[in-house]
Amino acid sequence: MANKEGEISLLTPYKMGKFELSHRVVLAPLTRQRCLGYVPQPPMILYYSQRTSKGGFLIAEAAGVSDISQTSPEMPGIWTKEQVEGWKPIVDAVHSKGRIFFCQLIHVGRVLDTAITVNTFLIYAFKLVPNGKSPVSSSNKKLAYQQRSPKKLTTQEIPLVVDDFRVAARNAIEAGFDGVEIHGAHGYLIDQFLKDEINDRTDEYGGSLENRCRFALEVVDAVMKEIGGDKVGIRLSPFANYSESGDSNPETLGLYMAESLNEFKILYCHMVEPRMKSVFEKVDCLDSLVPMRKAFKGTFISAGGYGREDGNKAVAENRTDLVAYGRLFLANPDLPKRFELNAPLNKYDRSTFYTRDPVVGYTDYPFLETTI
Repeated sequence: MANKEGEISLLTPYKMGKFELSHRVVLAPLTRQRCLGYVPQPPMILYYSQRTSKGGFLIAEAAGVSDISQTSPEMPGIWTKEQVEGWKPIVDAVHSKGRIFFCQLIHVGRVLDTAITVNTFLIYAFKLVPNGKSPVSSSNKKLAYQQRSPKKLTTQEIPLVVDDFRVAARNAIEAGFDGVEIHGAHGYLIDQFLKDEINDRTDEYGGSLENRCRFALEVVDAVMKEIGGDKVGIRLSPFANYSESGDSNPETLGLYMAESLNEFKILYCHMVEPRMKSVFEKVDCLDSLVPMRKAFKGTFISAGGYGREDGNKAVAENRTDLVAYGRLFLANPDLPKRFELNAPLNKYDRSTFYTRDPVVGYTDYPFLETTI
């Protein structure tokens, strides 16, 4: 995009489908662990309200689809009206300030019995797997530190999981969200199908690139048909290797997905930069998201270790439309304002990321006016 002299590209308006955004700084979905019994709690109203800025776009942290839900007749997926009702005042608070609010939907797959995500906020609930039951995955390969192997989903069970995502999307809209983001990144279930390090299937969901992407695209199709493509985004991390889910040719994978998503005319594609190889690790890297950005016809969101200057440059050079910020937005509820003024940033406290405290490390980060 062409810049006017002195203009901050990150803070220029952008039209994302039917949504009018006044700037391009996005609140990334962040697991924060502040629910109680899977139900969103009042402190979340303040947390999200603090991070609203005029015309801003927020993505709520991952709401679980289900652990094995319909794939196990003795242990069906759970969903309660209480969970949807718990989200409504939070969504209303964000909407009251004229902001756009999407909910990320996740199925963690084999990561379930080890990940912190067992306590994330739910719309269509997942829970700990009782009685020694195994979590599910594309394969029966277990993580290096796991005691048991996951259950490899059968071709008869996969459509049931696809339907879980559809139901989750419907519930998100019922809760008032403007749309949903499908979590297809970071070593969770969809990523476990996409990546050839873990997907060793020999059926129509494994082997070739097309087959490995089939499950992800079936989820996109189901969610799109349920709520409309103009309310659907997806997050992907083709270059990352989270939870032993890497790929031998990540650029080809990312490009195939970007091109394939165009068929469904979804709202956006949210991709993690190649430099973010694993959790909390940022490395020098020559790979780029530019080929995927050029291939995808909708809004493109980039994420992964961005600051003010490189985020601004990415937008100015048309390498992305929007930039998602996680840890910086967590610690600076007024991040767009700080970027505008080029003001100092609060430092985040990693030790409080996943605690259950409703204030410390959650809603107690100071605003700029209280630090001057």
